[in-house]
Amino acid sequence: MSKVSKTPNWLELRADAVTVTLSKPSQANGVQIDKLTMRAPTVRDIRAAQQTGGGDDEQREMNLFASLAEVSANDLEGLTLKDYSRLQAGYFRLVQDDEL
Repeated sequence: MSKVSKTPNWLELRADAVTVTLSKPSQANGVQIDKLTMRAPTVRDIRAAQQTGGGDDEQREMNLFASLAEVSANDLEGLTLKDYSRLQAGYFRLVQDDEL
């Protein structure tokens, strides 16, 4: 029996990016936003985030997400936990193999 995973209504998934609708507006790059889009990561993105994370997994993830969304890590820190969790869920769906 296969498990069917329904895509939440706050998530738009494409092959090369994911767009997350935030539960409440937030600031990014000096403007108010209600959605964040992250492009698919490259191996270079992952390696750069590991190098700048300094061994801190949370910082590594924050740096990676900020790079992929083209916002600052400070902008991501201003998100509600619910919205950051949505961003995490979107990222993991984006990098998940289609066969899983």
